[in-house]
Amino acid sequence: MDEKDYLEEVEVEETKEQEQREDKDNDYEDVCFLCHRPESKTGKLITLAKGICICSECMQKTMDTFQNSNQDFSKIPGFSFINLADLQNMIPQRQKVKKKKPKEKEPVKELDIRSIPAPHKIKASLDEYVIGQEYAKKVMSVAVYNHYKRVATGTQDEIEIEKSNMLMIGPTGSGKTYLVKTLARLLDVPLAIADATSLTEAGYIGDDIESVLSKLLAAADNDVEKAERGIVFIDEIDKIAKKKDTHHRDVSGESVQQGMLKLLEGAEVEVPVGANSKNAMVPLTTVNTRNILFICGGAFPELEDVIKERLNKKSSMGFQADLKDKYDKEKNLLQKVTVEDLRNFGMIPEFLGRLPIIFSLESLTKEMLVRILKEPKNAILKQYQKLLALDEVQLQFNEGALEAIAEKAMEKDTGARALRAIIEEFMLDIMYEIPKDDNIGRVTITREYIEHTGGPVITMRGVLELEERDEK
Repeated sequence: MDEKDYLEEVEVEETKEQEQREDKDNDYEDVCFLCHRPESKTGKLITLAKGICICSECMQKTMDTFQNSNQDFSKIPGFSFINLADLQNMIPQRQKVKKKKPKEKEPVKELDIRSIPAPHKIKASLDEYVIGQEYAKKVMSVAVYNHYKRVATGTQDEIEIEKSNMLMIGPTGSGKTYLVKTLARLLDVPLAIADATSLTEAGYIGDDIESVLSKLLAAADNDVEKAERGIVFIDEIDKIAKKKDTHHRDVSGESVQQGMLKLLEGAEVEVPVGANSKNAMVPLTTVNTRNILFICGGAFPELEDVIKERLNKKSSMGFQADLKDKYDKEKNLLQKVTVEDLRNFGMIPEFLGRLPIIFSLESLTKEMLVRILKEPKNAILKQYQKLLALDEVQLQFNEGALEAIAEKAMEKDTGARALRAIIEEFMLDIMYEIPKDDNIGRVTITREYIEHTGGPVITMRGVLELEERDEK
């Protein structure tokens, strides 16, 4: 090989290496030297000397600092401006972040009346995941069906259908949030869950009311058209009730209810994209809330006292009078709620008028808790059975064990949330010990183990194989 051919070959190899380096660099994005945010978050970066990149926000803050200061920095002893060239040794060799793979944008499907599942089908789907609450599931199925029929038809004629916003009232752990999450997943629509406790009147510390729509926009991948057909669930709505006997401005109570009126009814709202509050650095977009379904939920802990007070007004002297303690032990007193009770609780009439569908959820009984443990598609017990199945171990629960778990959950009085905490407690040792011994084939949880008076029944693989052979 002569010298000319050799040089050409070296040049080709160097070109290939250069192309490979460039391809590799294309997989990474630059990071702001000051705030360390990548270019995908900050927007176009400003490139300075020696490959230093600064975002426009940090550059603006730096310039504002110098402009707002009346001091001549050059006269301060020991002070000197940093030479960007001197920062070369301070910069890491690769101050870059690997880019995320771009998601393929799905085309927004047009809503067709025929494609909207009928109420009985929506309820049947909810039945697979949610135990009990038959009335609540029925109400939600009909309301959602009517709402999406309204969205699909639009204003085709003179008769305009009103929105079916809902107010859910139920004790803690009865399944309010879980119902909405399941509903949104079944309908394949964007869902935003906001907490009313963090909302304040505009201009005060806390989240503005528009931040609720910012979350919905984020759930819809910043697709405004998709977001305008989504569902917003505002939890802890009872915490923004009108405060009683207050001499201060109620910035997180009645004023929040008033601020939400335009959202619930339907209006074009300026929404910050990717932030909870409006400021000069955040872009805004317009979202029309006319076709967004709002579902509000809350435990309303003191509402039972308001209902009792109304019902006990019937009590008087005489043979047909009601007893004063007639309603003290009634479990599902919330089912007797009226709009008048909610007004006395502290919800303003204009707010309640924009939530035409008001319904309550039942308190969970022991039998319902047992069913919640084993029947839903993603039941807690099925999750643990799957985890142990990966270690080739069977997990079984006696009926007595399930009843013992339900009894312990009833004592905690936090609804279905208590079940997970109880199971985590006694499954800890089992999940720790099982991987130690490869001979274990089945673990049976008993009432004695739950009540700490005995242990689980362990069956070895050999015994299990003999049992299976005998069954055949």
